Amino acid sequence: MKPESAAFLAKAQAFLGKARGMLASQWPDEAGRAAYFAGLHAARAFIFERTGEITKSHRRAQGEFGRLTKDDPRFAPDLRAFLGRAFNLKVLADYETGPDSEVSADRVREEIAVAARFLECVAGVMPADGDMPPKP
Repeated sequence: MKPESAAFLAKAQAFLGKARGMLASQWPDEAGRAAYFAGLHAARAFIFERTGEITKSHRRAQGEFGRLTKDDPRFAPDLRAFLGRAFNLKVLADYETGPDSEVSADRVREEIAVAARFLECVAGVMPADGDMPPKP
């Protein structure tokens, strides 16, 4: 695995830990945001490993990850949809107001579980030697 990819994965793991801690401290908005960032950094690791590109925008990372994993059986449909779904949690927490702007702890708990699977899946397909294996 390339050093940059490993750094992205380490950051993803750190955000996953933060998400769990924030949820345990009853901060669901922040936990949801951290779960999204865990996935984003894992996706950035995968993208860098495959293309050498460091994606800077959320939209670009989501789109490129989707393109690179299209029809890849190693990524379950719910994992491929994770970034978009979790980004909506981030948007809700960051920008929405009023009674419908609350992020529920149950929803965040579910997304943290998916984020953990997402990171595990991405890490599992990353090469040890820097050569990304082809899709099966």
